[in-house]
Amino acid sequence: MGLLLPCILLLSVSTFTAGLDSQQGFKPFGQSLFLRQSNIEEKAANIVKRSLPAWLAASPNHKIKRRSAEQGDSCKAIQRYDTKLADNTHSYTFNDLSGSVSLAWVGDGTGVILALTTFQVPFFMIRLGQSKLYRSENYGKSFEDVTGLINNTFIRSEFGIAIGSNGRVILTGEVSGGLGSRIFVSEDFGKSFTPRDLPFIPLMQITYNPENSNALLVLSNSNELWLSDDFGSNWKKIHDMVCLVKWGRKNTMFFTSSHNGSCIDRGMLNLRRSTDYGKTIKTVARKIYSFGLGGRFLFASVMTGKGTLRMIHVSVDQGETWNMAQLPPVGHEQFYSILSANDEMVFMHVDEPGDTGFGTIYVSDDRGTVYSKSLERHLYTTTGGDTDFTNVTSLRGVFVTSVLAEDNSVQSVVSFDQGGEWVPLRKPANSKCDATAKDPDKCSLHIHAAYSTAMKLNIPMLPLTEPNAVGLILAHGSVGDAISVMKPDVYVSDDGGYTWIKALDGPHYYAILDSGGLLVAVEHSPTQPINKIKFSTDEGQCWGVYTFDEKPIYFTGLASEPGARSMNVSIWGYRDAILSQYWVSITIDFRELLTRDCGDNDYVQWLAHSDDISDPKDGCMLGYKEKFLRLRKDSVCWNGRDYEVNTQPTPCLCTLDDFLCDFGYYRQENSSECVEQPDLKGKVLEFCLHGKEEQLQTSGYRKIPGDKCEGGKMPERKEIDLSKRCVSDLVGPEFLVDSRSSKSVTIVVTVIIIMLLSIAAGVVFVKKYVCGGRFLVHRYSVLQQHVEDNAVDGMDDPLETNHTQNGKIEFHDDSDEDLLE
Repeated sequence: MGLLLPCILLLSVSTFTAGLDSQQGFKPFGQSLFLRQSNIEEKAANIVKRSLPAWLAASPNHKIKRRSAEQGDSCKAIQRYDTKLADNTHSYTFNDLSGSVSLAWVGDGTGVILALTTFQVPFFMIRLGQSKLYRSENYGKSFEDVTGLINNTFIRSEFGIAIGSNGRVILTGEVSGGLGSRIFVSEDFGKSFTPRDLPFIPLMQITYNPENSNALLVLSNSNELWLSDDFGSNWKKIHDMVCLVKWGRKNTMFFTSSHNGSCIDRGMLNLRRSTDYGKTIKTVARKIYSFGLGGRFLFASVMTGKGTLRMIHVSVDQGETWNMAQLPPVGHEQFYSILSANDEMVFMHVDEPGDTGFGTIYVSDDRGTVYSKSLERHLYTTTGGDTDFTNVTSLRGVFVTSVLAEDNSVQSVVSFDQGGEWVPLRKPANSKCDATAKDPDKCSLHIHAAYSTAMKLNIPMLPLTEPNAVGLILAHGSVGDAISVMKPDVYVSDDGGYTWIKALDGPHYYAILDSGGLLVAVEHSPTQPINKIKFSTDEGQCWGVYTFDEKPIYFTGLASEPGARSMNVSIWGYRDAILSQYWVSITIDFRELLTRDCGDNDYVQWLAHSDDISDPKDGCMLGYKEKFLRLRKDSVCWNGRDYEVNTQPTPCLCTLDDFLCDFGYYRQENSSECVEQPDLKGKVLEFCLHGKEEQLQTSGYRKIPGDKCEGGKMPERKEIDLSKRCVSDLVGPEFLVDSRSSKSVTIVVTVIIIMLLSIAAGVVFVKKYVCGGRFLVHRYSVLQQHVEDNAVDGMDDPLETNHTQNGKIEFHDDSDEDLLE
C-alpha cells in the first residue's frame, strides 16, 4: 500500500491554560437562522485605484462558461434542520494545561483522531513542559485520555504526529532533560504504543518510505543519516555529514553529503543514491548546491564554476544520466522554484535579477528539459519564499496565481490550459467593482493566497479545492483592479474558476464535506467568541446558520477528515475560566441533515470548460472533453464515502490551442499564434539532450505535455542529431568519460588535431561574430527576452517546495535553500 499522507492541524492560543475537569454531556442550544445569498449585503472593498495592464486583458477568443442553470430553488431545500443538528452535536472539554493542539487522522474512514496537546516554557538552559495524548474513534465526538500509553513523556511539538499507512504512528519524545530522544510507535491506529530509544537526537521528523512504511529515514542533530527497515526497532547509520535527504520512487533514497565536514559550503556537495537501504551507495552528481524531486524528474542545482552561478540539470532515470535544463541563468541573489510537477511536465519559476519580488514561470516539455515562457512578472518574494501559485485540483489543467503589475499592485490570473494562456479572473456576477476602480463596471476578482497570509492580512485560509469535488473552489478575495488589503470576502466557483459568486461576507474558515455536497464555514473573529456555523448544500449559493452552543468559544480552527468525504466537522477553540483557559472541541455530524442517499435523478450531466454542452466543438481542453455527472444544486442527499467522480472523456481534433510556443518562439499579446523571437531570426536553434547536441527544426509549436488531441492540425517539428557530444561536466568529471575505445585512436589522433583546431576556430568565429558572442544565451532567449550582454552559461539557485493540503508552498524546510522538491 502507498503511504497515507498525514494531515495535521495545529491549533494554538497565545496564553497559558490550566486544567479543568472534563465537562461533557450538555446539550447545545439549537437556535438556527437561514440566509438567502441575494440578501447578503455587498460591501465594496477599499482598494487603491489601479488599472489592469494591457497584457493582462482577456483574450477575446477565450471561452468563459456561463454558470450552470438551476433546476429548482435550492434555498428552500432544507427546512427545520436545527433539531437534527442539535441531536448530532457533541462537545468535549480537554482537562489539561496546554498552549497548542496537534490533530492527526489515522487511516481513511476509520474515524480515528489523535490529539496531542503541548505546553512548554524555557527555564534557564532547558525546556519545561508537558504533553497529553487523546484518542477518538468517532471523528472527534468523544476523546479518551491515553497519555499513559506514552508514559507521560514530553512529545516534541515541532515533530508532531507522523502518520504512515496501515495504522502506523510515530511520536518523537524527549528524555533526560532534552539530552536524549525516544520514539513511541504504534501499528494499531494508536490503540497501543511501544517505546524505543534512539541512538541519536533527531533533527527532523522521521519520514516513511512511500513504498514501505516499515522503512524510516531521519537526520540526527549532528547531520548523520540513520535508517530503520523494521519500523524503528533497530537503526543503522548510513552516512556522516548529510545535508538533505529525500525518499524517491521504488525504495530509492537520495541525499547530499559534504566531504569537508560542513553543509555551509554550498555548491560543493555530492548527490548520492541508494536503492538497497544504504548497503550500496552511488554518487550520481557532484558540485551540488541542492536537489529536488517532482513527478518522475530528479533536479540538481549545480555550480558552474564561474563565480556564484548555478544551473539546473534534470534526470529521468534516477540520476544515471543528466540533461541541462534550457532555462535562463540566475545569480547568487536569484533562485529557481518548482511550482508544480507531475510525470508529464514541470512548472518552473525563475527569479528576476535584483530584489524585484517577481520572476517568470516556464513550462517544460515531457522530458523536463526544454522550457517555454508561460507568465511574466509572477509574484514570488525572494526573502520569504511566498507565492500564490495554486493548483486547482478540482479540474484538470487549472492554475491560479498572482502577478506584480508595473505599479506594484498584486493581481490574480488563471490558466485553464496548463499554463498556455493566463487571463484575469472574471468579476462575480453578484458583486460590484470598488468605487475607486478605473471603470466601475469593468474589473476582476483577485484571490488571496500565501502572499497575503505572509503579509499578515486577515486571511484565515488559503484557496480550497478537492479532486472529488469537481469544479468547486472556495477562496478569499476582493473585486477591483487589484487585490485589496481591506477585509476580504469568501467567493465560490462551481466551474473550475471560470465564473464566481460572492458567498460570504468577511473572512471565514471553510471546509468541503461529502465530495462537495456540503460546505461549512465559521466566521473568523479573533477577538470575539463565536457559537455559529454556516453550511450550504448548493455549492455556496444559500447558507443555513446553526447555533451549536449557547455559550460561545474563542475559535481557533475548523477540522474535518482529509479527502472531503466525511460528514463530520469539528470546531476547536477555548473558553475563559476565572483563572485559566481550556480547550473545547465541538463536533457536528451532518449525516442526519441529508436524510437520503443520492439517486440517479439527483445528478445532471456537465461538460467541463464549456459554454454549451450541445455544441460538438465546445469543451475541448488539453485535447479532450470531459463530461461529468454532478449533483443538482437543489438535491439534498448524501453522496456517500464510496462516491467516485464519473467522467466520460472524448478526444478532440488538434488545434493551435493544444500547442505551446516552441523553443525560440513566443505568443504575442492576445494572440494564439506563435512567432519567432526577433533576436533569433536566421539563427540555428540547438540544445543539448541525452548527451548529444540537437538541432531543432520547428514551425514554432510543440504539443502541451499531457494533451490527448488526435489528428487535426499538427505543426511540423523535428530534432536533428548533430552527432556532437554535449554532456555537461558540471555534475562531475566521471560523466565526461566515454567508455568506448578504439585501437585506431592513436593512429588518427595526430591527423584530426589539425582538423579539430580548424573547426574550433571556425566555431569560435561564428559564435562570437555571427551570434554576437551569446551562443548559449540564444538557447535561453526563448525563455528570457531581455538578456544581458555579459550573460554566460545558465545556472540555478533555490529549488524546493512542500505542498500542503490547501496548496500553500512552504520553503526552506531544511539546510538546502534551493526551492527544489
